[in-house]
Amino acid sequence: MEAYFNWFLIGMTLLGLIVFIALYFIKAGYGVFFNKKWGPSIPNRLGWILMEAPVFFVMLWLWMMSDRTDDPVRLCMFLFFEVHYFQRSFIFPLLFKSSSRMAISIMLSGILFNTLNALMQGGWLFYISPIDYYGDKWFTSTQFLLGTILFFCGMAVNLHSDHIIRNLRKPGDTRHYLPHGGMFRYVSSANYFGELVEWIGFAILTWSWAGAVFAWWTFANLTPRAHQIYKRYADEFGEDFIQEHRKRIIPFIY
Repeated sequence: MEAYFNWFLIGMTLLGLIVFIALYFIKAGYGVFFNKKWGPSIPNRLGWILMEAPVFFVMLWLWMMSDRTDDPVRLCMFLFFEVHYFQRSFIFPLLFKSSSRMAISIMLSGILFNTLNALMQGGWLFYISPIDYYGDKWFTSTQFLLGTILFFCGMAVNLHSDHIIRNLRKPGDTRHYLPHGGMFRYVSSANYFGELVEWIGFAILTWSWAGAVFAWWTFANLTPRAHQIYKRYADEFGEDFIQEHRKRIIPFIY
């Protein structure tokens, strides 16, 4: 089983590279880049719930079906993962203020990836990793402490940045605004930066190839989209945006 799992990770890594390159030329049809060319659509709120919820429930099922449910370190990692996806699946969409839509094709691709990701993370934690890989001393290891700090710092940046974006407009206002404050001082997609830091932290605290592949996918998916958003801001706001010298997703670098 371990050999098949390793090939699975290799395949996901290579697929992430293809996605990374493709998204520099294709604007995924959700959010500000929603486009009818992507086919039939549903309300954005419903789309997000249906797209994100599978990873929460598949991960839960993998944990429940394993013989490692009482392992304290794995349980902690599982809860970190589930806290993020509970917020992303059942709280984040309910906070939407706009009536935008999501293409069903985008939703289905999200469901597929999220299911595969649950198999990566849950498969490693509860079935593939050696039973003694995460001993009780893992809680005081450098990997766990550093990864946990990054995970929750990234989550805080992500949540705060989403809050800023949600409150750019007053009710009834349809104009576009530049987000300011928080990490938006340094990057135009601070919410994506926060999520990237979060999953790099998870990769470190689990010290696993499965976690690293997910961090790579987060980078591969969000970096091109951050580039597209940067271009949109530059076109729409011109010098007012450019003179702020923000980067796209990684402060001071890109």
